[in-house]
Amino acid sequence: MQKAGLKNLKKKIRIAHSPDADDAFMFYALAENLIVSENFEFEHELKDIQSLNKESNTVNYDVQAISFFAYPDVEDKYQLLSCGGSVGNGYGPLIVSKSKLTGNPLEILKNQKIAVPGDKTTAYLLLKLLLSDFEPVFVPFDQIIDVVKKGEISFGLIIHEGQLSYLNHGLHKIIDLGEWWLGKTNLPVPLGGNVIRRSLNDASKREINCLIRKSIAYALNNKDRIISSVSKYARELEDDREKISNFVSMYVNDFTLDYGVSGKIALRKLYQLAFEKRLINKIPVIDFVD
Repeated sequence: MQKAGLKNLKKKIRIAHSPDADDAFMFYALAENLIVSENFEFEHELKDIQSLNKESNTVNYDVQAISFFAYPDVEDKYQLLSCGGSVGNGYGPLIVSKSKLTGNPLEILKNQKIAVPGDKTTAYLLLKLLLSDFEPVFVPFDQIIDVVKKGEISFGLIIHEGQLSYLNHGLHKIIDLGEWWLGKTNLPVPLGGNVIRRSLNDASKREINCLIRKSIAYALNNKDRIISSVSKYARELEDDREKISNFVSMYVNDFTLDYGVSGKIALRKLYQLAFEKRLINKIPVIDFVD
């Protein structure tokens, strides 16, 4: 009875993240109660990143995943956690087409329609930093490969597992935006992260940040076992365990445990370039919960 009473005193924390293999891997230990807190119990909700970006304005969740393009709009409501980031080191969202192209891809893509996954995704921001003249067509991220494959739109900007599965559909890579970003800045590409409600007290924010970091570390230390448990979330990769493992490793890595100096510099660089091109109205204050 006493234990049950103590559980009822725990504060419920609502966490929202994408139903993807990498996020499921990251939060596995918390979701399965392998990381336990005396002060909090966690309720997980799964939603696609475009929906989460939109909902961040209404502060529906205590902790949520967010695209870095969306963060400047809600910096007054949410603070960045120092763990849980999706950062690609020399790889990132891909521009693909049905046909193999020759020639300068930047010239080829001028004034073309490109299927993009959402108006606040960082993939879209990177594309706007690279190209000034193109026509975006907003398509749910999990339908972009299909519309390009059918020839409905010639080019698509793909994220998530599509970055590994596009070859299975006979598509061709035109530009890797993470590779382009590395060449431009000599930095990894910051795509998204986890944020926490600013109205929580500082001690709570620090503890929740620590618990999420422990969940990430647990997953990295028990990768083979947990990959089997989260493979159902790898929509595009079906039962290809090796590709699922590779995808998870792309976006759950040392940067996910902590952005480190280069990750934090990269995020500031992203906002600096976006502000200079008037793609964001302000450079947000980047204050991490450590």
